[in-house]
Amino acid sequence: MVHQTDKETLMDHVHQFTTADTVVYTEGWRGYNGLDRRHAVVCHKEAEWARDDDADGVREVHTNGIEGIWTTVRNFLRPFRGVHKKFLSGYIAICECLINRKSVSVDFISKLVQA
Repeated sequence: MVHQTDKETLMDHVHQFTTADTVVYTEGWRGYNGLDRRHAVVCHKEAEWARDDDADGVREVHTNGIEGIWTTVRNFLRPFRGVHKKFLSGYIAICECLINRKSVSVDFISKLVQA
């Protein structure tokens, strides 16, 4: 999570959390121009939502996955009617854990709470 979305901050964040062989998928915002990673772009401004670059019939280039995750996070947080930004990353981590773990057992929750 970044607190600013200027180009320098985004570039630092991408470099910190990815390796040189990472493919970064973005929606075409100019702040990502000049990214020194493999960079696949769909341009939402031009009504492009997904693209099939290798003509195999599968649209590999899209940002739907991460946009779906953020929708899930917003829905998860809605009952709380907002959370303090100090705790936001913790709530996101819990939500991420629930998304990635399809069946949450009582044992899993107990271990999570004890940690």
